[in-house]
Amino acid sequence: MTLMPDVIRVQTQDFDVAAEYARLAGDATVGAVVMFVGRVRDLNPQPELIALELEHYPRMTEKALHAIVLKARARWDLGAVTVIHRVGPMQPAEQIVLVLTASAHRDSAYMANAYIMDYLKTEAPFWKKEVTANHSIWVDARESDSTAKQRWEG
Repeated sequence: MTLMPDVIRVQTQDFDVAAEYARLAGDATVGAVVMFVGRVRDLNPQPELIALELEHYPRMTEKALHAIVLKARARWDLGAVTVIHRVGPMQPAEQIVLVLTASAHRDSAYMANAYIMDYLKTEAPFWKKEVTANHSIWVDARESDSTAKQRWEG
């Protein structure tokens, strides 16, 4: 399988899913591309979410994302990996994260994609703040994210 360079970016601007997919489409050794697009959701009953603000430490966050991708590469035969994560203020329904994993076979692409997302949610240094009409609050990590990561350990 051709090893394409990984794309790992933390940015404020939105990303173009079709353009990121097209980058992988010309590689004939790729038999599967799995895509995860995370979006800002509003699950607050009242008041409604106005914005989600993400903060990070530049370079530290990118280093953590690279480490997660390297761990995935050590477990699965991957041709290409793309991880793009947005920071700054975002509105409900906006895209927040993109993970593309490409491999010769679907199992590797599926598993690596889930692994990267599980570790991204627990290991990448991002801080989230929900802003509503009445207040803003820093969001703690979810226990369900830690539980999901545990399936890969041991």
